[in-house]
Amino acid sequence: MQPAPQTLGRRERNKQEKLDRITAAARELFTQYGVDEVTTQQVAEKADVGSGTLFLYAKTKAELLLLVHNMKYAEALASGVEAASTEKAILDAVMAIISPIIECNRVQIENGRTYLKEIVFGDPAEPHHAEALSLTIRTEEAIAEILGRDDQLVARDPAKLARIISSIMFVSMSSSATMGFTDAQVGDEIRDQISVLLGA
Repeated sequence: MQPAPQTLGRRERNKQEKLDRITAAARELFTQYGVDEVTTQQVAEKADVGSGTLFLYAKTKAELLLLVHNMKYAEALASGVEAASTEKAILDAVMAIISPIIECNRVQIENGRTYLKEIVFGDPAEPHHAEALSLTIRTEEAIAEILGRDDQLVARDPAKLARIISSIMFVSMSSSATMGFTDAQVGDEIRDQISVLLGA
């Protein structure tokens, strides 16, 4: 009776090891060359897996990009939420959440823009896309929680305001107009727009 769980555990460990190798390989190649210049075959070779194995984890290059960026986004969001907990001013706390997301999204700007487009236009039934949507919802919830500290903003519906802030963030990070901006300049543009929205 006991060997079955051990076999299952080993299988799961092997799957996780392959996923880790695929993710690391994709991250390195996408960062070095840009997602448009990398093929799934190159990722498979670098991860030392077959193409068929790669497709078990990500069926397209877009899904592979979502897989890589979702991990980075989750880490940035966690960092931002922690930083926001020490900020007293509403606008400062909101920007504490957003700033790490800006930074992680702009490590390779074209990859970041492609990632945001995939979130908006990709297939929500695809698991990595669904995870990306979940991350955006968690971001909006974290922002709404901060907005809920202010009675005047509570009356204006923090969840709806957070959705607008999320839209501001997406447009500013994916716009061609901000491609030449530094992370700080993108942050300043987003901050200015949020300030107007909140009446700060």
